[in-house]
Amino acid sequence: MEQPKNVLAVIAPHVGGRGAGAALAGLFGDRAAVTVVESADEDPAALAAAHVIMTALGPVTAGHLARASALELVQCTSHGHEHVDVAAARARGVPVCTIGSSGAETQSVAEQAFALMLALAKRIVPGHEALSRGEWPLPRLQRSLTELDGRVLGVIGLGAIGQAVARRAGAFGMTVLYTSRGPVPAATERLLGARRMPLEELLAAADYVSVHVPLTGVTRHLLDARRLALLKPTAFLVNTARGAVVDQDALADALEAGRLAGAGLDVFEPEPPPAGTRLLQAPNVVLSPHAGGATRDTLARIARAAVRNVVDFLDGRPPRDVVPAAEA
Repeated sequence: MEQPKNVLAVIAPHVGGRGAGAALAGLFGDRAAVTVVESADEDPAALAAAHVIMTALGPVTAGHLARASALELVQCTSHGHEHVDVAAARARGVPVCTIGSSGAETQSVAEQAFALMLALAKRIVPGHEALSRGEWPLPRLQRSLTELDGRVLGVIGLGAIGQAVARRAGAFGMTVLYTSRGPVPAATERLLGARRMPLEELLAAADYVSVHVPLTGVTRHLLDARRLALLKPTAFLVNTARGAVVDQDALADALEAGRLAGAGLDVFEPEPPPAGTRLLQAPNVVLSPHAGGATRDTLARIARAAVRNVVDFLDGRPPRDVVPAAEA
């Protein structure tokens, strides 16, 4: 009988560590020999013997790849792949895969984006905090309470998650603008009621901006100080993609100076954010701990999608969601 292939599951502590890794390993049954670690440096022998590295936001560097002499595949349990040195893997001929086409996170992240938008519009957090202190904050807050209906939503990245956000925006009576690397099919635009425009024009027109692009060399600090300055002072920024897509210091500057009405953030650079991170204390922010893709239902779908892709690869089928060369 053929020996099972070796899988090294690198599960970062802040997304569940060994406990989450044990549940993931159980999905393989006897199809693979799985070693769970919280860092790729933790077990040098397992790294050297790994045919597959599965990573849940655990860094996989060029050094790790060089020591993984048996490696055939890197599988990310996420849409993002910024924690893997994709260029070094490509140089080795090792594909890096995500779960992008699985739809595992789509609905949950879209819901998180709207939870943040609604919390900002209705001033949920300052209202809750004041009430918990025994205050009645309505007279102070009512002038800043707003609605989503009739507002313009700018969606940066109209992939599966961006489209799910756009569908919900229509139900809230919002006008949808979007920017992306290429246009979506005309039928999709009509269905979503979405109109494509350049990023700078979208930023100037939007009342809410929701970010839904992967973190790559091109999108790192895509929203920098210059672009953030294009937003209306009454606009809100929501980021459920990756923290480093936004220049966090520039965003803190804009919030502290009152040049932006508020921000809803589910992602940070790095994660978890250090205690001194300015955005944690910035005015008019709603913060959540990268919870958009972390519901129980979503985590189960993510695990199944990632394991299915690995098992299919081990069975000789082409892997899905290979990161393209343009994003290496």
